[in-house]
Amino acid sequence: MKIIVVGAGPAGATAAYWLGRGGHEVTVLEKTRFPREKVCGDGLTPQAVREMDLMGLPHGVEQGYHRQKGLRLRAAGRSLEVPFESQGDVPGYGLVRTRYGFDEELADHARSAGAVVLEGHAAQEVIRAGDLTSWPSGLSRNLAGDPERIVGIRAQLHDERGRRTGETRDFHADLVLAADGNSTRTAVSAGLAKRDDRPMGVAVRAYYESSLGDLDWMEGWLELEGDRPESGDRPELLPGYGWIFGVGDGTANVGLGILNTSEQFGKLDYRRVLSEWTAGMPPEWNLDAEHRRGRVLGAALPMAFNRTPHYVPGLMLLGDAGGMVSPFNGEGIANAMHSARVAADVVDDAARANGPAQRELVLDRYPDIIRATWGSHFTLGRACAQLIGHPALMRASVSLGMRVPAMMKVIVDVMADQVPQEPRNAIDKAVHIIESLTPATSTR
Repeated sequence: MKIIVVGAGPAGATAAYWLGRGGHEVTVLEKTRFPREKVCGDGLTPQAVREMDLMGLPHGVEQGYHRQKGLRLRAAGRSLEVPFESQGDVPGYGLVRTRYGFDEELADHARSAGAVVLEGHAAQEVIRAGDLTSWPSGLSRNLAGDPERIVGIRAQLHDERGRRTGETRDFHADLVLAADGNSTRTAVSAGLAKRDDRPMGVAVRAYYESSLGDLDWMEGWLELEGDRPESGDRPELLPGYGWIFGVGDGTANVGLGILNTSEQFGKLDYRRVLSEWTAGMPPEWNLDAEHRRGRVLGAALPMAFNRTPHYVPGLMLLGDAGGMVSPFNGEGIANAMHSARVAADVVDDAARANGPAQRELVLDRYPDIIRATWGSHFTLGRACAQLIGHPALMRASVSLGMRVPAMMKVIVDVMADQVPQEPRNAIDKAVHIIESLTPATSTR
């Protein structure tokens, strides 16, 4: 099949790799040029590492990756270490690598599988069959039967400095995969709007030259406290959650996420909140303006399938474009890469289908597979997002949990989607029963 992938981030590049390896004609349209900076925690969970392993993408120290033993949670004046555990093809470690290098390597890996990656090509709008005045050569005429079917993308061309040139170029294909992140110009131009009944987050992060750059645990802060007042009273509790990830090069990625379930969402200066939080850290950690490297940047976190449907004739939504960020912890890379592999498998099956009608039935399975994969997990995550949005309630819950490590480990396993498919004990079985009884968040 002839495929257009919009976006060369983790979702787009992963899809392009698998589709190229499967013998499809794949063109990736990427707005920016590599290497490029992306706002992210830079953490790669074991599930993300699994996707890298399946793709054969090298990820050793020599490639700039920093290995992580597990999660270290901090809250209520306590810390709790939860090691990553190997499960089947999921390894027992995570990684940290800045997106500056990670995304470029993924794009190069897609090229090695035969995909064409065009940088400086920004999706402007979808092209529908009914928009065409003449039928493009190489495009199946079977697609002409539905005038609303999406059969391509009109792209704006950008120069080497990222400026619009005023030129556009049309690309036509049997299928378009939208992997262009939260803003997803592709889905928006197709009329697929964000859903207000799903959580949304905002993340801000900065890099600091710090001894924490060598951390080999992914630190998650379940409480955000501001600077301690002179009176000695307990610091103000800030909304959201935080992280500190050692990059392994002498710098640490420090950031926080705030959800729209908080009353203060949209009213805060998030950069100021980050500054207030880090001001309460030990001075020897050097998490101050003097040791900050680069700008404080922010980005939206589209969670729990906040844009649907995930398939309309001719268009699939992958990763952040389909709101596949976890509402539990803001994790998006692993889900983006996994959704891309699912999409590629569905396309492979569709290409073997008996005729256009059967092909369309196969493509329409994609939302159901995605729903089966994360639907119940995201429903539970939406409940968690409500808790995170109320700092006082969050503090009470976390304070209780941190005093019972065994219970906290179960909670962390659920939040990180690390509960084994084959239950190890009665607790795992109970979690499976809860998830099986939880209605799955819709993808349609």
